[in-house]
Amino acid sequence: ESVQEEELKKVLMESLELLTEKEKKVVTLYYYEDLTLKEISNILEVSESRVSQLHTKGLIKMRKVMGPYMNILTNA
Repeated sequence: ESVQEEELKKVLMESLELLTEKEKKVVTLYYYEDLTLKEISNILEVSESRVSQLHTKGLIKMRKVMGPYMNILTNA
């Protein structure tokens, strides 16, 4: 199980590398800091809809790399 966890972390880091700086920041603030889109929009000084666009684009890019691992993430 820990081998699977290590592999998942590695793939997650690889998928984050595909993102632009703003996409990476949105994903990090949303999932790791538990901020709302509104809070993130205040931090980045962009509209809430722009944050939503960045979030969606980031997840789509990450899904391309993380496809085989998505079941693990959604069932956790």
